[in-house]
Amino acid sequence: MFKGTLRTKFLLSLTLITALLTSAVLLTVQYRVRIHEREQIAQALRDSVVTFQSFQQQRESALGRSAALLATLPPLKAVMTSQDLATIQDASTMFWELAGSQVFVLADRSGTLAALHTESPGFTADDAQASIRRYLTGGESRAWWFGGGHLFQVFLEPIYFGAPEADYPIGILAVGYEIDASVAADVTRVASSLVGFGYEKNLVISSVPASQRAALARHVQQIAISDGVPDEIRLDQERFLATSVRLSSANAPLVTLTFLKSFDQATAFLQNLNRWIVAIGVVAVLAGSLLVFFVSTTFTTPLGRLVSGVRALEQGDFAYPLDLRGSDEVSTLTAAFQRMRQTLQETQRRLLDAEQQATIGRMASTISHDLRHPLTAILAYAEFLSERDLTEVQRKDFFQEIRIAVNRMMDEINSLLGFSKQSEALHPEYARVDTVVDRAIKTVKALPEYESIAITVTHADECVGWFDPPKLERVILNLLFNAAEAVPARGRIDVSCRVSDRGTEIRVSDNGPGIPEEIRGSLFQPFVSHGKEKGIGLGLTVVQNIMRQHHGDVYLESTGTSGTVIRLFFPAPAL
Repeated sequence: MFKGTLRTKFLLSLTLITALLTSAVLLTVQYRVRIHEREQIAQALRDSVVTFQSFQQQRESALGRSAALLATLPPLKAVMTSQDLATIQDASTMFWELAGSQVFVLADRSGTLAALHTESPGFTADDAQASIRRYLTGGESRAWWFGGGHLFQVFLEPIYFGAPEADYPIGILAVGYEIDASVAADVTRVASSLVGFGYEKNLVISSVPASQRAALARHVQQIAISDGVPDEIRLDQERFLATSVRLSSANAPLVTLTFLKSFDQATAFLQNLNRWIVAIGVVAVLAGSLLVFFVSTTFTTPLGRLVSGVRALEQGDFAYPLDLRGSDEVSTLTAAFQRMRQTLQETQRRLLDAEQQATIGRMASTISHDLRHPLTAILAYAEFLSERDLTEVQRKDFFQEIRIAVNRMMDEINSLLGFSKQSEALHPEYARVDTVVDRAIKTVKALPEYESIAITVTHADECVGWFDPPKLERVILNLLFNAAEAVPARGRIDVSCRVSDRGTEIRVSDNGPGIPEEIRGSLFQPFVSHGKEKGIGLGLTVVQNIMRQHHGDVYLESTGTSGTVIRLFFPAPAL
């Protein structure tokens, strides 16, 4: 979950909402405009088809009248009656010039080609002869001829010597015009669309730019006659809507005309519209940001101060200044927090006083309990010594018992003095840990009651560290005394040392019965002890305080019926 200030959350929320709304509006507008433009272009393509059909009817009507007029000319009939192909070829030039067409063909009554005139050298006599044969086998008078890469629209008219209804034809006349670049340009101008003429799914001529003709040719190869729904095609990275119509009859070779309108050009204004919408969205985000800053000044800033006060209280600062001005909900909350802080401070003071009193009482009870027994013993033995009929041996025994009681009292007083002086300044030096451990072990082994305990030391070749040797020796002594009191008569204590990059670790383990569960949580608190004949429960507290002076600590690593392990750690000095 995102963690941030209230101001940041306001700003991010508003920015996200504005961005989503802007994107939604942009996408909706784009979608609706594209649909509208597509419908407009589709309608424009349908209008282009209708306009072309009207234009084509006019051209066909003019061409048909021209062919019919030429077929009734007496000179042409006279030439055709000769049935001499050479004579017809020579005389046909005059009639071609009179017709003014781009292709002019005469054939005899059997359909044999007699004369061919054309401005397109690629269209040969064989192409014309094949087209006439198709006409004679059931073709229509309005036909599309193709040859040598040239496409023509042609009208054929039979030539009769007399009246058509009373005579048989003496020849065939065909006149037409080529579908060339000028025709494509005329159709483009009339239909207000780019066009492409195809013959048997091959592009013949078009008005599209040269860079887009190859893509249009591939489209014509896969062309399907439109059912009123335009196709979307891509020509050289530009999108077009295209619709195709069939110009030839169903029995004739396929001749198509494809109308194209640029979809990208029609929707180019969307880019400007998008920029306006984005600009409006940016303005909305900026305005929202200003609103957030205004809200933060009047709302989130007091909350921020209150949060700072809570964090200061968490660190124990009860005097952090709070702004109590105003009468809104935040001011009310701040005032309530101020009262709560004052109450908490007073409660804490009372708890500290109670804890101090309890500590003093617990310490007094412990000290009085531990001193009462040796004092009672001293008093009793002093009374015995006051008797005169004691032997010298008895006197020595009583003096020895008094000395033991006094030493015990001195030990407890020294523990109290050590606890009170534990905050003395450190005097660290780079020294060997095993040397300090060996001195502490010798001190413990010198006591008669601990002579039977086996104490072993395990360490690496160089167990060194940065510490205060006297204080560390005191730490080791306290741990060894605790372990020695816990283990049986012939118990075992092991001290190990290990040095790493992080610092120095010392472990003191024993095979005693373990630490009772009820005191494990308060083991390092003052005056906590269990079943000990000596001490007032300050040993581990002193250990912990000295280790923390070294920026380290002491840990109860494990305890149980098989023994206890205490771990000491103090870090390596920073370089």
